Amino acid sequence: MSVPSTSVAVSRTPSRLDPRGPRFGAAVSTIILVLALILRSPWLLAVQVALFAVGAFAGPGRTPQAWLFRTAIRPRLIPPAYFEDATGPRFAQQVGFAITTLALVFVLAGLSLPGWVLAGIALIAAFLNAAFDLCLACLLLPRLRQWRYRLIGS
Repeated sequence: MSVPSTSVAVSRTPSRLDPRGPRFGAAVSTIILVLALILRSPWLLAVQVALFAVGAFAGPGRTPQAWLFRTAIRPRLIPPAYFEDATGPRFAQQVGFAITTLALVFVLAGLSLPGWVLAGIALIAAFLNAAFDLCLACLLLPRLRQWRYRLIGS
């Protein structure tokens, strides 16, 4: 006689995203980072850090840009041909968060040159994603997993 389980099943299935959503988010990031660099505004850089933080910790589908895409833009588009795994975009948000946080720390500490160079690197990555659907962090993720497997074995 088996006893029914009272535990809640946790889904291990990764969330799926409309691939146009992260590209829209990257376009928003591109605009914010361009303005931050042109105006040399730590406030705009801090806004981008906050947006990356939401994507990095809550997931790319929970950012304000994702909400705007879901509510205002996606209903006007044809359905996507496919949905993508959210793992790559989430990792991209984590990398963006790390780079822009370090940039902001440098800028606030008075080390403007390395801070704005890091912000420029984040801008380049966001632009490549928005304009060409080239997610640099998404390309890096499988390589990092491969290296981890070779070092640790699992």
